[in-house]
Amino acid sequence: MSLFVEGLRSVHAGPFSFEVPTGQCLAITGASGSGKTLLLRMLADLDPHEGAVSFEGVEQASLPAAEWRRRAGFVPARSGWWADNVSEHFPAGADATYRRLAAELFLPERLFERPIEEASTGERQRLALIRALVAEPRLLLLDEPTASLDPASTRAVETVISRRMSGGATVIWVTHDAAQAARVGDRALKMQIGGVLTA
Repeated sequence: MSLFVEGLRSVHAGPFSFEVPTGQCLAITGASGSGKTLLLRMLADLDPHEGAVSFEGVEQASLPAAEWRRRAGFVPARSGWWADNVSEHFPAGADATYRRLAAELFLPERLFERPIEEASTGERQRLALIRALVAEPRLLLLDEPTASLDPASTRAVETVISRRMSGGATVIWVTHDAAQAARVGDRALKMQIGGVLTA
């Protein structure tokens, strides 16, 4: 099964048509403002759009948006935080999972006991990724997940995502870094201004 996208568009970007086989990564590069984030938001059913999206044989239009987003985990460039402490943003009973992921991503365990406002931008980026991974979505939509990270932390994120792909997860990875796109993507496309994808 694959991710199929046909004629996906909004008033600001598209149309987009492509396929990503299960367990593979489509890396997308392009200038700021070209439409990369808009594409991810449409794939996550967060923004109004036309066209067809299906994943693992299920049509996006056939599910309530909240149910679709349990299958398609979107990690925005800047995630929202609604509680005071870091640990409050993670599900009860998932401590072992998120603490293991934190260790793999070079985050100190004590970070979960601190106020979210004390977490750096790079720490928040990795926490947002962990929050998505704990839910175990089959489709991961990643918007610049390593933009604020040093090289070692960047490679750690790439390793964690690669392992998820080995387990069958499908990934759309937006990045400004062409070298990263070459590393992580089974296929790489470039977003042109106006929201057009080219090889």
